[in-house]
Amino acid sequence: MSLKRKIIIIGGSAAGPKAAAKARRIDNDADVVIIQKEADLSMASCGYPYYVGGCFNDRNALLATGTGVVRNPLFYLNAKDIEAKVNTEVIAVDRKNHTVSFKNTLSGEQGMMNYDKLIIATGALSRLPPVPGTNLSGITTLQSMKDADFLRRVRDEGKIKKAVVVGGGLIGIETCEALQLAGIEITVIELLPQLLTFLDWELAKLIENHVRSKGANVITENGIAAFLGEEGKLSAVKLQNGTELPCELAVVAIGVIPNVALARQAGLKIGELGGIDVNEYMQTSDPDIYAAGDCVETVNRITGKKVLAPYGDLANLEGRVAGENAASENCVKFPGTIQTGICKVFDYAAGATGLSEATAKKFGFADIVSVINASPDKPGFMQGKLLITKMVADRKTGRVLGAQCIGPGTVAKQIAQWAMAIQGKLTVEDITNSDLPYAPPFSLAIDHFIATAHIMQNKIKGRLKGITSREVWQKVQSGEKPFLIDVRGPEEFKEMRLGIGETLIPLGALRKRLAELPADKNKEIICYCKISLRGYEAALALEGNGWKNVKVMEGGIMAWPYPREK
Repeated sequence: MSLKRKIIIIGGSAAGPKAAAKARRIDNDADVVIIQKEADLSMASCGYPYYVGGCFNDRNALLATGTGVVRNPLFYLNAKDIEAKVNTEVIAVDRKNHTVSFKNTLSGEQGMMNYDKLIIATGALSRLPPVPGTNLSGITTLQSMKDADFLRRVRDEGKIKKAVVVGGGLIGIETCEALQLAGIEITVIELLPQLLTFLDWELAKLIENHVRSKGANVITENGIAAFLGEEGKLSAVKLQNGTELPCELAVVAIGVIPNVALARQAGLKIGELGGIDVNEYMQTSDPDIYAAGDCVETVNRITGKKVLAPYGDLANLEGRVAGENAASENCVKFPGTIQTGICKVFDYAAGATGLSEATAKKFGFADIVSVINASPDKPGFMQGKLLITKMVADRKTGRVLGAQCIGPGTVAKQIAQWAMAIQGKLTVEDITNSDLPYAPPFSLAIDHFIATAHIMQNKIKGRLKGITSREVWQKVQSGEKPFLIDVRGPEEFKEMRLGIGETLIPLGALRKRLAELPADKNKEIICYCKISLRGYEAALALEGNGWKNVKVMEGGIMAWPYPREK
């Protein structure tokens, strides 16, 4: 290694610039170079849907610092003494001679550069369905600034009337909202049985209901069979069930794959999931080459298994670690991810951290327990908004494994609290007496986060015998006839009710009307109310009077994902 360290970073989106900036801060004398294939640098790619949707109109905001300075090559040179070569593609890495070969994508001019340490941050590539017609005009992804520019023009011109979004994940849902706000008739097509697969089904169904309420159409359990066109332009999509949907635009958002072509060409180890294999220092199989961002595999901190985690925040964190280690010889570690994510869905947010119930079972957690809590984020007199949280824990140890939260309330705060609890390996008991900030403008006296832990504590101790809305629905549909009690007031019942054969007995009158309940004390009784707080109190009262098979429908009416009578 030369006296003056030469650090080259391949990729200029998220991980690359962060790695370069950190390397510079660690080693003021190093030569630091970013080589970026695209024309832009340090793009806030997670902001693309909001630029498309018109939440802001200045394209440069996606490329600028917090003070509004565009992060272009001149900025990197003057502010950070980092050379940034844009419109430049690395075409080969020679590990033996420690060189990279590159070419200018505009002029075709080629060159070569030596490195002491190399950081690969080549990101990910959008998946396209393996069906006919993907080359038609009018089909795009939302992966690059070029894509964002195209969709923003579509919005501004207002010529397109019908569009489909292929894929109901984070980008698909955000794109759906952006185009819907532009007045375009949208259909979301998802091959799986639900949107947003980081959620368990019952919460995902509530999100689907909300998307539909905003005027978008949603088709699940159906995929694309072909893109149809006329004169080279998209005119319709054909679904796997044969249905044809006329449209002039299709945005494909079915996920990404790690961009590892360069790493593979260089002979670096590629993991089983298709990402670059790195250790805790973000170091590849070559000790002089690091990698970070969407192109790598990382470790799930709960399961210990390798995962792909293409999140913008993780790319920055990984890049920071890679940059420091490249500049100072492996002094910091990246511990992995618990895969925390959140997205905006019209008036709702949907977030999750850790393991869902489905993924916990998939990874072999045999004895798990879950609860659903529906309650406001702050008092009604402070215009509190609904939150619906599903928490997953290990029954034996009480360790929190995951949480999901949706609704119009402060979802981000809830997910942040759950993420820190999971990373801290807290148990349900640890959370039940958490000392959090409280004032009516910000939360309930017992925050929704703590209240969810209280419900879980009651369930683990056997005080609450919960049943999910999905289980209730299945019982009703199969012809089972549990005794269903809605314990709200008459006015509430008149305004909104399920209509599944329930009996209205307000909580305040329940003890006086016990004679109306089944004489068989072993008969299954299910209690609920708007959020099932009163339902829980009713269940305790019935158990105190001898009924032995009393359950509470978790989350109450607000977590009911099925059709209601009114």
